[in-house]
Amino acid sequence: MDREMTHSQTDVILDSINEGVFTVGMDWRISTFNRAAERITGIDRREAIGQACCDVFHANICEQACPLRKTFDSGRPVVNATAHIVNNQGARVPIRISTAILRDNRGKVIGGVETFQDLSRIEQLQKALTDRYTFEDIVGRSESMRQLFRVLPFIAESSSTVLIEGPSGTGKELFARAIHNLSARRKKRFVAVNCAALPDTLLESELFGHKAGAFTDARRDKPGRFELADGGTILLDEIGDISEALQARLLRVLQDRCIEPLGAVRPKPVNIRVVAATNKNLAELVRSGKFREDLYYRVRVVHLVLPSLEQRREDIPLLIDYLVNKFNRMQGKGIAGVSADVAARLMTHDYPGNVRELENIIEQAFVLCRGGLIEMHHLPPELRGVGHGAGGTAGPMSLDHMQRCLIAETLTFFKGNRALTAQALGIHPTTLYRKIQAHHIDIPRRDGRGTRR
Repeated sequence: MDREMTHSQTDVILDSINEGVFTVGMDWRISTFNRAAERITGIDRREAIGQACCDVFHANICEQACPLRKTFDSGRPVVNATAHIVNNQGARVPIRISTAILRDNRGKVIGGVETFQDLSRIEQLQKALTDRYTFEDIVGRSESMRQLFRVLPFIAESSSTVLIEGPSGTGKELFARAIHNLSARRKKRFVAVNCAALPDTLLESELFGHKAGAFTDARRDKPGRFELADGGTILLDEIGDISEALQARLLRVLQDRCIEPLGAVRPKPVNIRVVAATNKNLAELVRSGKFREDLYYRVRVVHLVLPSLEQRREDIPLLIDYLVNKFNRMQGKGIAGVSADVAARLMTHDYPGNVRELENIIEQAFVLCRGGLIEMHHLPPELRGVGHGAGGTAGPMSLDHMQRCLIAETLTFFKGNRALTAQALGIHPTTLYRKIQAHHIDIPRRDGRGTRR
């Protein structure tokens, strides 16, 4: 009788949990299946019990990366692995999984237990958040980025030459492509040329092309990048590095919209939109006599200045989520995200390489992380310890400022739902309310207190 009471109490406890729970014996057949498991899978427990778990879940990791099998093999639990299952209606359901071994009173292994959480709601929120703050693969929620997002469609409508200035790794080519993709020229080519990658003579031939016989080994006509971009857009990346002689030829292109291939006897008209980009200050180069003033004003009709990542730290959590999702798709992995320690470390890094550096950090972590969360030991050595290596910890953001950013980010993620925000942050709702008041944080206009995960 006592044993039946214990079993009944266990069922009540399991059914009160919001996460799906099931157990299997050593034969991999399901012995326990709680109410949340029924809800998430759409399968009645009477149908599930006695079935092999792979026949019930149809998960993408059942064959090669089963978390329960890993737990049996290693003796260690799996925490926060991610996967997708197919429910009884054929719909794909994202889940987060944790596993453990079951033992009897004598310590003998008798099976395993797996808990799983339905991430559909969180995935929808992430997608809504990403869609809201992603513009043509450019990610940002800071005011400086929002201002750029607002003006890009208007810039794209025109045919004016655009100069994009910003430090290396800030996404200048992404902005140039966005201008092209939003314009009436989007069905024609977007051609990018790195002006710093080639010596002057080769760059001239690359840009303008040549006619057969123009020089030794020129056996046939070769169209230049300007000609290839006819009707579309050409990006002149690192324009601050071109020579004075080439500056003069480029000035004629911008003035007359004509090119003269090497060896040609007459100019050839081209219909192109020119976007120039540089990580240098062209105005400074003009003052020092290294860049033609007349070319500068031809290039700088519309001027965009991209902020460094240090100037928009509030975008870092959004960029991390974006990059984790990107590399999950590219590499077929199921990394759940980054740990709290990693998030805090990435928030305080200097980022001399800007977004490109953050992308490289996440990509390296993906190489080392086999599943679950990206932890500190997955980061490059210079980022693992406080003050260790060249990265160190950056001083511009205080702990209070970082805490404010984290709370504001989490509130936005849960659409103002304070209960879910407090739960995610691991603090009491009353503590969260005090911190909101102390940091003067604006709660999102759409309060999510009535929402459910």
